[in-house]
Amino acid sequence: MSDTKKSLEPSAGILDIAPYVPGKDGGDVSGRVIKLSSNETPLGPSPKVIEAYKAVADSLAIYPDGSAGGLREAIAKRFGLDAGRIVCGAGSDELLSLLAQAYLEPGDEAIFTKHGFLVYEIAIRTNSAVPIVADEVELTANVDTILSKVSDKTRLVFLANPNNPTGTYLPIDELRRLHGGLRSDILLVIDAAYAEYVTRNDYEAGIELVATNDNVVMTRTFSKIYGLAALRLGWCYCPEQVADVLNRIRGPFNINSAAIKAGIAAIEDINFLEGAVAHNTKWRDWLEQALSELGLEITPSAANFVLIHFPEKPGLSAIDADQFLTQRGLILRRLENYHLGTCLRMTVGTQEANEAVVAVLKEFLNGAKT
Repeated sequence: MSDTKKSLEPSAGILDIAPYVPGKDGGDVSGRVIKLSSNETPLGPSPKVIEAYKAVADSLAIYPDGSAGGLREAIAKRFGLDAGRIVCGAGSDELLSLLAQAYLEPGDEAIFTKHGFLVYEIAIRTNSAVPIVADEVELTANVDTILSKVSDKTRLVFLANPNNPTGTYLPIDELRRLHGGLRSDILLVIDAAYAEYVTRNDYEAGIELVATNDNVVMTRTFSKIYGLAALRLGWCYCPEQVADVLNRIRGPFNINSAAIKAGIAAIEDINFLEGAVAHNTKWRDWLEQALSELGLEITPSAANFVLIHFPEKPGLSAIDADQFLTQRGLILRRLENYHLGTCLRMTVGTQEANEAVVAVLKEFLNGAKT
């Protein structure tokens, strides 16, 4: 036996992954804290969801339905879909990772845009594939730029629509053009985590493209507008053969019973959903106007957050603004890891929270200019 010691090494690409850093929660700030860093709904879940969640307490010793059949049927009924083409996951993050696991091999390439969701690169590198970044135009995904990055090695294209953290989106005609420019052996993954918030007439989450093609998947989440971030629940709509693949590799009980019951209650409470959309639309528009009137540049958003740009000047920078806000218990998201170091992302909050941020930023800007 050889005495040569060998070190334990992870798979290729793993050590190149920058760990995902969630929005800070203000745990190191004294006094009252308002967290607006993680795009969580300020309204919480529907009361019907809370009731459904509590009702599971008496059956915690029983394994959940491994197929999440009741939840898939509820989603299918709500959107007019085939339940057999729906796969549920522990958040849409799990589904994005499973898609990468299923369709990427070492040396393959997968494309995402410059300011796209950080999980895409993590999923790509985890499978020893090569991440390919497509530049954006005015912080918006660009079809021609994405298509220019396609090579013989391309197997996946990830597109967040609307995108986090910019809030920008591609209209349905551009989505169709993007798909039309891809080979049939390239899977287009449309991450529509913020779809429920979009009120634009030219937007479509991706259901039509999935229904009419064999190489498109749409992912969705219950973490945002439905208020179930703590339960980790997502779903995707996909071609039959993709659903079959995902069901072969996902965990046999990847969705817990509480998440299933809460998800069913959430998808069925349309009145609560409509109220959440109305609140977000009103206060997102108010924030964009109020912050613009302070002299700050705002990227128009279709989601439940706004991207605020700050000058690259000492005392007026995004870092300075973040420190000033944090000292007053207002927690926004810094974006250096998204290549947006001059910006902060603010989740649309309650009326009180929204007005507080505007007031504090007004104070910050006035103080920095004196």
